[in-house]
Amino acid sequence: MEEVIRSISDPELLTQIERVVPFHGYLSTGAFVGIQIYNIARRELGFSEGERLFVTCETFSCMPDAFQVLGGCTIGNKGLLIEDRGKMAATFSRRAPKGAARVEGVRVVLDPARTASYPRLHSWYMNTEKVPHEEAIRDLLRAGDGVYTIKAVTVEVAEKPKKRTAICEDCGESFVLRRDERLCRSCAER
Repeated sequence: MEEVIRSISDPELLTQIERVVPFHGYLSTGAFVGIQIYNIARRELGFSEGERLFVTCETFSCMPDAFQVLGGCTIGNKGLLIEDRGKMAATFSRRAPKGAARVEGVRVVLDPARTASYPRLHSWYMNTEKVPHEEAIRDLLRAGDGVYTIKAVTVEVAEKPKKRTAICEDCGESFVLRRDERLCRSCAER
């Protein structure tokens, strides 16, 4: 992997890798895809570092770590929503102004029709053979944005409901209500 990293001449990309690797644990192909998707979204939307973003990531695997580190989008601050559809795709938008029903965004997808031009990357992506991360990342570096489909989208802004809590009638613990249930989810699922 060191050889691949040494081949990168873009200082900003190197800094991003240096920030993501300790958080993720190593430079996986999926984390690198996340870095590239983040950079594409930043270019397309023109957001700056530190700007409040909202990301919907379509996989739990590796990619969201780049969005957390580089964009400050976490599950806890409600800047990151993971809808696990098993896709290497993410939708980015700025945080919507108060009262807005929609905001402009961009959806970026690692496109299998485009990865086909890079056999090792495509084999990794389609899981047809075991491909070392170094080889897949080398292809991603050569391909740049050429393996992604980028589409402008309108993101619907969900109305933020008022948080309501209750005490579970079974276990006696406090829980956040989704409707008007009397039992927390743990007790209701027993």
